[in-house]
Amino acid sequence: MTPTASEREFADHIVDLMESIGSVSARAMFGGFGIFLDGVMFGLIADNVLFFKVDQESEDELKALELEPFTYNKKGKEFKMSYYQAPAEVLEDSEAMARWALKAHRAAVRAASKRPKK
Repeated sequence: MTPTASEREFADHIVDLMESIGSVSARAMFGGFGIFLDGVMFGLIADNVLFFKVDQESEDELKALELEPFTYNKKGKEFKMSYYQAPAEVLEDSEAMARWALKAHRAAVRAASKRPKK
């Protein structure tokens, strides 16, 4: 499924807001976008909603803000991934975006370091 012009525009806006943390890119995947920094996916966009990677160190903070996890359905079952909706403030404030994006990137790096090496 190819992203629409509106979806690409939203992804470009997100990348622009993150420019202060490094060379962030958005790659079309799974009908949305993966958000990458230094080869590590730390965010995703689905239906023009930004989600950040979480782990035990960061999940509670987003839960406390009553934000929703990213879920998807497959063969009638709902699956929850370790991504939570980003706080609304990040969409308009590049400093808030940088804070949250760096937290998500650190969570993604920690997760990657726990995976067995191939």
